[in-house]
Amino acid sequence: MPFINVKTNVPVSAEQAEQVKSAFGSAITAIPGKSEGWLMVGIEGGSMLWFKGTDKPAAMTEVSLYGSASPNSLNQLTAKITEVLSGSLGIPSDRIYVSYHATPNWGWNGSNF
Repeated sequence: MPFINVKTNVPVSAEQAEQVKSAFGSAITAIPGKSEGWLMVGIEGGSMLWFKGTDKPAAMTEVSLYGSASPNSLNQLTAKITEVLSGSLGIPSDRIYVSYHATPNWGWNGSNF
């Protein structure tokens, strides 16, 4: 039950969003037990976002996870997310942040796991 949300100041076309969504579906497998089958993706293109005092292409990516993951798995996922955003949206890797939020409580279908 992961959720990956990307906020970027780069305009994102429907085709680019589909590419990013599909690539994240593969990337999430860096975390054992996670798959595209439970992945939700949000992409907020064209946001007002400044990094290092400029509005040059940048992205803030938040990954929410049910349970936890090892630092190695998170490092692998950060590398994959960065690669996807750089390749698909042209955002330099040094202008991408990725944050992680793990929780023991996750609701779905009217109840919690």
